[in-house]
Amino acid sequence: MEVVTSRFGKLHVAPSDLVHFPQRILGLRTCRQWCLLADANSPVLGWLQSVENPEVALGVVSPRRFEPDYALRVARRDLADLELDNLQDAQVSVIVSRHVEGLAINLSAPIVINVEARRGCQVIAKDAWPVRKLLPQTSPSWRRTA
Repeated sequence: MEVVTSRFGKLHVAPSDLVHFPQRILGLRTCRQWCLLADANSPVLGWLQSVENPEVALGVVSPRRFEPDYALRVARRDLADLELDNLQDAQVSVIVSRHVEGLAINLSAPIVINVEARRGCQVIAKDAWPVRKLLPQTSPSWRRTA
C-alpha cells in the first residue's frame, strides 16, 4: 500500500506493518489503520502514522524514558481487543504534544500495541498520571520534528 503523507512524503506500507485500532484513538474517529515509524532525527521519538488520513501522525515515546517509575494499570476489558495475554508483552507508548510551554506527554491515556497481533488501543490508566507532563528541554532537531 502506498500512502502520501504531509509529514513524511510517500510511504510504502506492507499489510504486515499495519496496526489495527478497533476502538480508534480518542478524537480520531476516522483512523483505525496505522503504521509505526522511526524518526530519522531522533532515536527517542517514533511516529504513529494514520494510513487512512495521511495528514494525521502522532509523535510517540516510551513513557519510561521520561518517567522511570511509570507502571500502567488498566482494566482487563480495556485490553480485550488486543488479543493480549499479558500486558508485559505489549508495547506501551505515550503521545507527544506541542504546547506554548514546550513539548508534553500524556501519561494518563497511553497507546498499547500487541506487536505480534498488530492490534492497538488507547487506554485510560487506573492510576492518577498527568495528562500533560512537560518534557525537559530537548534538542532543537527533536523539537522541530515533534
